[in-house]
Amino acid sequence: MPKSYLAYVENIKTSGLSIYDSIKIGDPKLWIPSKDLEAILNKKLKGLSLKDLPLRTRSKVVKTAVCQALGYPVPSSFRKENPRFPGQNFDTYAQKANNLQVWNEDLDGTRRYVIIKINVNDEVERVKVVTGETLSFLDTTGTLTQKYQARLNIKEAKAELINDQDTDNIQRMLSKSAQLSSSPIDYPTERSLYPIKTIFKKLKLLIGTTFNDPGYDQERNRGSKLHKLICKSLDYNSYKDDGRFPDICNQLLEVKLQMSPTIDLGLVCPNSEEIIDFPMVKGHQIRHCDIRYALFYAKTDGKEVTLTHLYITSGESFFLRFPQFQGKVLNKKIQMHLPNDFFSA
Repeated sequence: MPKSYLAYVENIKTSGLSIYDSIKIGDPKLWIPSKDLEAILNKKLKGLSLKDLPLRTRSKVVKTAVCQALGYPVPSSFRKENPRFPGQNFDTYAQKANNLQVWNEDLDGTRRYVIIKINVNDEVERVKVVTGETLSFLDTTGTLTQKYQARLNIKEAKAELINDQDTDNIQRMLSKSAQLSSSPIDYPTERSLYPIKTIFKKLKLLIGTTFNDPGYDQERNRGSKLHKLICKSLDYNSYKDDGRFPDICNQLLEVKLQMSPTIDLGLVCPNSEEIIDFPMVKGHQIRHCDIRYALFYAKTDGKEVTLTHLYITSGESFFLRFPQFQGKVLNKKIQMHLPNDFFSA
C-alpha cells in the first residue's frame, strides 16, 4: 500500500478520534479522499470471511473491519447515525447481489457509499466507494431517481463562455503556468488547473468534430467517445474515466453530451456551495459551484455524431444561462440495480 494511504491510517490512530468525531472535508492529514478510502478498504478487507453469519452479525463484523482498516477504535456498539460513519461521511453496504437497497431515506448527493461485494464463498471480493451523486447516475432501472434538471436553449453562437473568470475560490488556487498530471482522474493541485478561459479555448476547436454513433440507447458509450476527445484536447497523454464526478477530476471539469435540450444534473445543484470530497488546494476546500461544466450539443444521423455547439460555465453561473426546471423531478423506491460492470469500472 502506498505510504500516502498509510499516513491517513496512522494519523487517525494517533489522533484519538472516533468514527463519530467530525473532520473537515479535505483535511490533508485526517480526511480520506474517496479514491484513497477505496484503495485502503480493498487492501484491508479483501478475503474477509462472512460465512454462516446472520445478517446483523455480518453487518457488525464489516463495520468492525472498516474501523480497524482506517485506524479507528472499534466502538462498543455502533450507534444508529446517518451516515453510520459520520466522521468520514460514509455508509457501508455489503452486497451479494446487484440489488442495492437504501432503506428509509433518499440518496444523499455528497455522502459516500462504501459498497462491498461479497462473493459466492461469502468473502469480501471488492470494495467500491462512490458518492450519492455518482450512484444516482449508475441506476439503469429508473426505480430510484432524484435529480435536478435544466434546459439548454440553443442560440446563434456556436461556442459560448458563460463566465470568463473562474469562481473567486478557484482563482485563489490557480498558478501562473499549469503542469498537467499524467492522468485526468488525479485530484487537482495548484499546478494542474487550467483557467476556465483556457479550457474554453482548447475545447471550442472540437466543434464540427464527428465520431461513430454506437447506436440507439448508448448514451454512456457516446459520452466515453467525447470524453476521449476532450482529454486529448486538454493535452493529456491518456484517457481514463473512473465514473466519478466530475469527469475530468484533474481540471474540475464535468462533461455533458446533449442530444436533447434537457440537462440532467443529478442530486446536487451546480450552484450549490456544499463541499466536495477532494483534498484542499492551497488550503481551500472545493465546492460544487467551483466545478467547470463543458456542455456539447450534438446531432446524429444514426451513423455519426456531430458536435455542433459548446457551452462552458462554472457551476456558480450555470443557471444564469440554463434555466432550472422548477422543483425536483422525484420518483422514489428503496431498491436499485447496479450495472454489471459497477465493481470493475
